[in-house]
Amino acid sequence: MSDDAMNETQTPPMESGDLSQRIKDAVGAGDAERLAGLLDPLPSSEALRELLMLVPDERDRVLELVPVELAAELVEEAPNEMAVELVERLEPERAAEILEELVSDIQADVIGELDEEDAEAILSEMDEQEAADVRRLSTYADDTAGGLMMSEVFRFTDTQTVGKVLRELAAEDEDFEQYRGQHPCIVDQNNRPVGVVSLRGLLTAKRSELLTSIMVPPLTVPVDMPLEQLEDIFDENPFLSVPVVDADGVLVGVVMRSAFTDALLERSESESLKRQGVVGDELRSMPLWLRSRRRLAWLAANIVLNIIAASVISAYEETLAAVIALAIFLPMVSDMSGCSGNQAVGVTMRELSLGLVRPIDAFRVWVKEVSVGVINGIALGILIGLVAWLWKGNPALGIVIGLALALNTVLAVSIGGVVPLMLKRMGQDPAAASGPLLTTITDMAGFFFVLSLATLMMPWLIS
Repeated sequence: MSDDAMNETQTPPMESGDLSQRIKDAVGAGDAERLAGLLDPLPSSEALRELLMLVPDERDRVLELVPVELAAELVEEAPNEMAVELVERLEPERAAEILEELVSDIQADVIGELDEEDAEAILSEMDEQEAADVRRLSTYADDTAGGLMMSEVFRFTDTQTVGKVLRELAAEDEDFEQYRGQHPCIVDQNNRPVGVVSLRGLLTAKRSELLTSIMVPPLTVPVDMPLEQLEDIFDENPFLSVPVVDADGVLVGVVMRSAFTDALLERSESESLKRQGVVGDELRSMPLWLRSRRRLAWLAANIVLNIIAASVISAYEETLAAVIALAIFLPMVSDMSGCSGNQAVGVTMRELSLGLVRPIDAFRVWVKEVSVGVINGIALGILIGLVAWLWKGNPALGIVIGLALALNTVLAVSIGGVVPLMLKRMGQDPAAASGPLLTTITDMAGFFFVLSLATLMMPWLIS
């Protein structure tokens, strides 16, 4: 075939803008087959991106038109808050069809975030047993084994033989696809785990052998085990999954390593966003006024806090006017102290998440942070003091700036280490509130230390 002929038969790559318009046209025309043909070949993340480029009514129409399997893939790919929004806008019958295609832990995550009326409307349309599983899973806290587990467990009874299990696997291989990553769990007549077997062990054992002869004792975790303890389990063992049992030792689900890893990442991202003043899992596809309202709540509070900090400068206007060089170093002192304080906040937040400290440990934490603060404060104070002296040729200025930074560093690490614990004790979110409080206090204290010390040393500063 000639090059010209080949070029004529090749389809030019579809540009993103062209694809988006084709999807819009298919939605407008209600062309389900064409819409599925556009979205199905795309990677899940790209298909979700195209979905979120549409207005809400068009998104609803897409989820109604495309095959339920594709709709489920889009919901599964979406962040939890967006998945909830997508589902709650649908008719209960369609929402139930989509959720039934998802694994139980994702079903529970979505149902658990819906209001009670919407959740019950969807559950009433689902299979009775499946709905019961979802109701049970949605009662567990998100950061526990129960909140992370899925109810689909790869299980066999202790009376079965290797041959019978292998025949089941061969006959129902598609049904067993949902158990990918799990080792078969062996349960007794009361559904209590008595062992686990490896797939390799099944393939190499004699067909007549009972599963009990090739199994090993199971490592199980209780439904209320927190994320921090699960982290120890997965760190110390190469398991892809861990069976979960209730208070009576009955097998109720399994936590996949992938679900655990996602939970750790989600918590880290959430805490990082809170420290930056982003409340909730914000996405730009969310309603404009909702995003604006969430951000303004944090920004408005910061205006008040910054006015308080600025009032300190106002009280020392004469000092600042007499020694204008102080204005150069004020932001340095507050910013460097803030960095030290944020380090202390980060360590406390990590220790809180790991369960290594509690609010009653505030004094011990403060002592340890002050020790670091004194060393770092002296080192940083000497460094910036020398810079101020050499830059402006005034040793008194170096003493003022260096001493102010040293004092403010000690204060900043004290606040950064202890305030999250105090907020935790008061029932407030330490990740969201520690940052603004730290910034305001270190700014205010930094300005105060610099300007008050400068006022005391004014004769040497202006000589």
